[in-house]
Amino acid sequence: MKKYLKLLRVEQWVKNLFVFVPLFFSGNIKNLDLLSKSIFAFIIFSLAASIVYILNDYNDIEADRQHPEKRRRPMASGAISKSKALSILGILVVIDIALIFFAQFYFNEILWKFATIIGIYFILNLAYTFKLKHVPIIDIFIIATGFVLRVQAGGYITGIFISQWATLLTFVLALVLAIGKRRGELINAQVSGKTRKALDGYNVQFADIALSISVTLAIVCYLMFTLSPEIQLKLHKAVFYTVIFVVFAFLRYLQQTLVYNRTESPTKIVYRDRYIQVTLVLWVAAFLILIYFKK
Repeated sequence: MKKYLKLLRVEQWVKNLFVFVPLFFSGNIKNLDLLSKSIFAFIIFSLAASIVYILNDYNDIEADRQHPEKRRRPMASGAISKSKALSILGILVVIDIALIFFAQFYFNEILWKFATIIGIYFILNLAYTFKLKHVPIIDIFIIATGFVLRVQAGGYITGIFISQWATLLTFVLALVLAIGKRRGELINAQVSGKTRKALDGYNVQFADIALSISVTLAIVCYLMFTLSPEIQLKLHKAVFYTVIFVVFAFLRYLQQTLVYNRTESPTKIVYRDRYIQVTLVLWVAAFLILIYFKK
């Protein structure tokens, strides 16, 4: 079972929690109808992501075998054959499409906008897997766009409006993670050799500058988000002070990236770094208070 979970990259599903962002920040987390829609969105998006991961591993199997960590992936290690992986992929496609139709029937709504977002995500990642991941800068923009699509999917399936600042903040935040990952790969490449064609368009100095710019933009976007009239009205003026958690989290991330070179896989930080975990808990707790207990 473990090898199949690794094939699906279940640990990466944490990224798909972004579909809950519109529900959480709109103050509708207690609305069971909207919550069930967001859960459906999470499951459908997670399966779509797993389909993309299998395609990516299938396409990169030879390169992964040369990578110090990726060689342990099920297909690269031989734990799961290519034919069996393709069979699993086909089953996931059928299940995902069936879930979209079932969601339309269950909620008695035409979810064409949500389905379109899933389609765009899948097509964009097909292009990324077979071509665009080898194009510097374009590759990290596609990764960042994937996070925006997750938030948009959560908004469309629930009918919750997403502000421009929230969209831009999501994009820039994801850009920070993508650049951090590329920097980690560059550090690894200095030891074992380059494992990705796109790395030819990067170096550590460029990654450091791009990372600094992106972090600055993310903090500015978050500031503008908290100062926007609709957020100030919906929550409380005290929401501005949550920027303290955001700045601390980014500084900790930069420390992990620039000092310890531990960010080739950004999601590992969420599972491993206690400082960031505590900061995230405090940040979420602050918003829970501001949204649901402000009276």
